[in-house]
Amino acid sequence: MASQQDGILRSGVDPKYLHANSTAHIWIFGAFAELIDNAYDPDVNASELWIDKLDYGETSCLRFLDNGAGMDKNKLHKMLSFGYCDKRTVEPTGSHKPIGHYGNGFKSGSMRIGKDALVFTRTKDSASIGFLSQTYLKAIEAESVIVPMVDYSLPNLERDQSQETKNNLEAILRYSLFRSEEQLKDELRALGKFETGTKIIISNLAQLLDGQLELDFTSDATDILCPEAHEADTSAVKNKPVALCPSKYKLSLREYCTILFLKPRMIIHIRGKKVRSKLVSTCLNSPEYLNYHPRNEKKSIRVTFGFTWEHDTSEDYGMMLYHRNRLIKAFERVGYQKQSNNAYGIGVVGVAEVDFLEPIHTKQDFIRNTIFNNAIKWFGDKLNDYWNDKKTSRTPSNTRSQRGGRTESRDPATNLTPPEREINLGILDNAQYPVNQNQTQQSDVSPISIKPNKPKYVFNFYLYMN
Repeated sequence: MASQQDGILRSGVDPKYLHANSTAHIWIFGAFAELIDNAYDPDVNASELWIDKLDYGETSCLRFLDNGAGMDKNKLHKMLSFGYCDKRTVEPTGSHKPIGHYGNGFKSGSMRIGKDALVFTRTKDSASIGFLSQTYLKAIEAESVIVPMVDYSLPNLERDQSQETKNNLEAILRYSLFRSEEQLKDELRALGKFETGTKIIISNLAQLLDGQLELDFTSDATDILCPEAHEADTSAVKNKPVALCPSKYKLSLREYCTILFLKPRMIIHIRGKKVRSKLVSTCLNSPEYLNYHPRNEKKSIRVTFGFTWEHDTSEDYGMMLYHRNRLIKAFERVGYQKQSNNAYGIGVVGVAEVDFLEPIHTKQDFIRNTIFNNAIKWFGDKLNDYWNDKKTSRTPSNTRSQRGGRTESRDPATNLTPPEREINLGILDNAQYPVNQNQTQQSDVSPISIKPNKPKYVFNFYLYMN
């Protein structure tokens, strides 16, 4: 390596960078999404993820637990280091493409949620522990980021007796929540019920200036709330002539996770309760389907436009932009929606998977280049056309009286109307695939029952757009 030749020094990373890097996540749920991505990506390919709030003694912690492939010591070390990412080299399974590619998500995400992250991971052959800790680095006055790690062989959780390993273990026991090696082994043994998997325990959770936790764990025992969420939204229009309810997804982790993936592949549990995914593109009233062909791209993409069922009361309208199945930008205002002097465009949602765009490193926005600007202009023009075509019968003043009716616009991929498609898909509890009526339904799919003469069931299904 060049850093080891001719007196050339290796570049170091100051411990203060762990905090500086985490501040890129202005909105804390964006940090949660980074850890969810790690479990979802095909190199881990977890089928389930559990997010829980736990107390170790008097210390509040967050635990992320998945049943994915786990990591060996080398892969764990890369995850705890900066800039290493081989996700894009993993052969994708069908349409399952990796989301991460910067090699920064775990560091920025975990350190935004709390100051210390203890990682337990288990493969079929080994079990490892890694400790990324601002508390530890500050206590030892480290000049560069170092990460204590201990590796065990299976099935008996045996480790080597070298002084180096003892030093790593001592650092973990002194500065983490665990005070004995047996306690650490118990956490690794617990992963054995999955055979492979990863557990991340984050402590010293983020606080507000008054010393209170940034996250609210008490208002809802089955959710994690962020009452101080003030995500910068340059597309928001503040002076619309109608009063709208704020978006719930910004304040509720559960609501955010319901729309996080365009086509859910992984079951997510938050504080013991399964997240019920919402397939936004199939849950719109009066949908229309268009194709957009980006310049220099071989294939066009499908764009769906439609009205939300609560479009006269909610801020949840605009473009839902997904990249590799993951939500990057929610309810981006385009076209008429960016005007402040009228109510044009309120309630219209567009859904598109824009893999041709490049997300920024926080994966909460896209790089604003010519390709992005061209796409946004096209989306805005088509949204305006949709609004102009539908506004006589779908205006905020008369929407409520029309909710009992059904549209006959059909999804070209299925030749089904939206209510028919809902019956075919079912309401998904993070189910991986649509329900096939000729096969036995998986336990995590609960099909919806909609009767044509009782449209109130359709209305109830769409209440999430509040």
